[in-house]
Amino acid sequence: MAERQAIIGSRVGLHARPAAIFAEAAAEAPVEVTIALEGEPAEDALDASSILSLMGLGAEYGTTVILRAEGEGAEEALDKLVKVLETDHDSE
Repeated sequence: MAERQAIIGSRVGLHARPAAIFAEAAAEAPVEVTIALEGEPAEDALDASSILSLMGLGAEYGTTVILRAEGEGAEEALDKLVKVLETDHDSE
């Protein structure tokens, strides 16, 4: 299983617009991706392509999250998704 750590870069955290951008990118990934706050057990991870799950995660600016995926293309997908999370989409 591939795993990446990312720090939320959007100033408003993972809410509304940043969550929608990330959920869309996760849905386009060739593998299922989960997201969890750092320190949470893997079994508590949420579907990264669900905007409702993302907004309910409560990830604020600077929060560290863990992305996980398994299968062909997982490494590349997670690398791409880390970049999306670490971008400040509120400054665009």
